Amino acid sequence: MTHDLLIIGGGINGCAIAREASLHGLSVLLVERDDLAGHTSSASTKLIHGGLRYLEYYEFKLVAEALRERERLIHAAPHIIRPLRFVLPQENAVRPWWMIRLGLVLYDMLGGRMTLPRSRGLRKTDTAYSAPLRGGDRGFVYSDASVDDSRLTVLNAIDAAGNGAEIAVGVALESARRDGEMWRAKLSDGREVTARAIVNAAGPWVHRLLDDLGISAKSGVRLVKGSHILVPKIYEGDHAYILQLPDRRIIFAIPYQGAFTEIGTTDIPVDNPEDATISDDEIAYLCDAVNSHFVRQVTPADVTSSWSGVRPLYDDGASDAKEVTRDYVLELDLQGPALLSVFGGKITTARHLAEEALGKLAEPMGFLKHNVTRARVFPGGAIPDFGHFLAEVRATWPFLGDARSERMAHAYGSMLAEMLAGVKDEAGMGADLGGGLTEIEARWMRTREWARTAEDALMRRSKLGLHLNDDERATFAERWSTLDP
Repeated sequence: MTHDLLIIGGGINGCAIAREASLHGLSVLLVERDDLAGHTSSASTKLIHGGLRYLEYYEFKLVAEALRERERLIHAAPHIIRPLRFVLPQENAVRPWWMIRLGLVLYDMLGGRMTLPRSRGLRKTDTAYSAPLRGGDRGFVYSDASVDDSRLTVLNAIDAAGNGAEIAVGVALESARRDGEMWRAKLSDGREVTARAIVNAAGPWVHRLLDDLGISAKSGVRLVKGSHILVPKIYEGDHAYILQLPDRRIIFAIPYQGAFTEIGTTDIPVDNPEDATISDDEIAYLCDAVNSHFVRQVTPADVTSSWSGVRPLYDDGASDAKEVTRDYVLELDLQGPALLSVFGGKITTARHLAEEALGKLAEPMGFLKHNVTRARVFPGGAIPDFGHFLAEVRATWPFLGDARSERMAHAYGSMLAEMLAGVKDEAGMGADLGGGLTEIEARWMRTREWARTAEDALMRRSKLGLHLNDDERATFAERWSTLDP
């Protein structure tokens, strides 16, 4: 079968490109050997942000672009993206007050017209912000947003599929070669397909795929591991903290899933994409970092969960991992049918990256590029006011209960009406597989979101696995395996 575009990799960049391409009317096949967002794209800090710290490295273009995308995404996916206030304490800071103030003013300016509140100084009346801290009440408050990174990736794929793209999960590229004006590829499911162009969105494996294709890249990639830990929440409130450390790194402390504080991230150079495992030293580093700022202390024994992802950063020659650019480079090889390789990138700028990718492919593939996603909402995102929407959900399906209705409203947005069409009571949801995830939701994940395993459902499509113990997760996996299609 012939496709216009064969995309290798089901992370955020691959799925965003599939969405953009399908909306241009191209026939798209995306193959992902594991799960959508199965690696780096589910291991982020869960933020939609401009990257305040990037200003220190003069990444003004990247920050401005990311802030513009932040504004678009807040409106395009209000169910999975939530505004978040950040507290930046100045006590024992390694950067002077004036530098931080200037940086925040610039951050606000680069953002242009913003929905989110602008930055300000920390006030004596901000006791909810200052009380958890060991230091005084000197510092700043500014805005960014949080995101369910796995679900953002899946929503890109859902939108792509709704516009004709084929999303093949659990399918790997075994080989590909140029043959005249076409690529001829063999897939692990036994298919042989042809494509007018290939997009290499393999993330940390971008160079490995190029080697397999026998192609030398001009751009380099640096693999940097970022690790995060979860601990029982160490402060009350819906705000987050950005903390300055003596080594000039910053880490975040972010409320997560109601019961936890997320702490991260590290920046550790690694040699292989498979090195995405947190070390004892990283856990100790993150615990020490928050202990230097918060009244409530944590130890490695308090860590309930962790995740690590290997970020494929574009190699700009920086000597220190924390200084490597988070910008991306798109490298187009036209020695035959087109091959576009993606180096770098971040969750916030994936839509913009996809738009630029289609721009690079337009001329060699002979189509006219349009800006098709700038004002397009994601599936489930047609919600003018989330608070009003949640009230409607609870009135329509009162048997969901407060906690589950909020979780499902955030996860599915306006798609919830389709999932629960005809459901009148608790029994209509089917059996509870564990953690409040019932048969009707599990089947939706399987048939609409490409979930194949219990881990796909528990740790990526939802985060319910974080609230279950080992025995409960094992019980869920058993029930999942016997669930009828």
